[in-house]
Amino acid sequence: DKLKNLLELLPEHDLPENLKSKHCKRCVVVGSGGILHGSELGHLLNQFDIVIRLNDAPVQGYTDHVGNKTTIRMTYPEGAPLSEHEYPPASLFVAVLFKSVDFNWLQAMVKNETL
Repeated sequence: DKLKNLLELLPEHDLPENLKSKHCKRCVVVGSGGILHGSELGHLLNQFDIVIRLNDAPVQGYTDHVGNKTTIRMTYPEGAPLSEHEYPPASLFVAVLFKSVDFNWLQAMVKNETL
């Protein structure tokens, strides 16, 4: 019931045009474990068609190692950036919901309420 009520609050949206039109020929998933630190692979990662970043791993200050391109950012609600300036306008944010409190978080976000 909680999920059904939440889905009724959300407007229907399709993928943004810039993602819809992409043919995912070369995709990369970049985690947040720090394994890329010192790798200087940023230029290579930026060449992928789709760059999926997990959690809220920093990009700024580490672009030589992790690149600066973000097509999709996937994270749990507690890892969501707090400032709207941390959401690149050309990327898609995907909240990964699986706990009851995650659904409460999304409902508060949609209704502009405080948790």
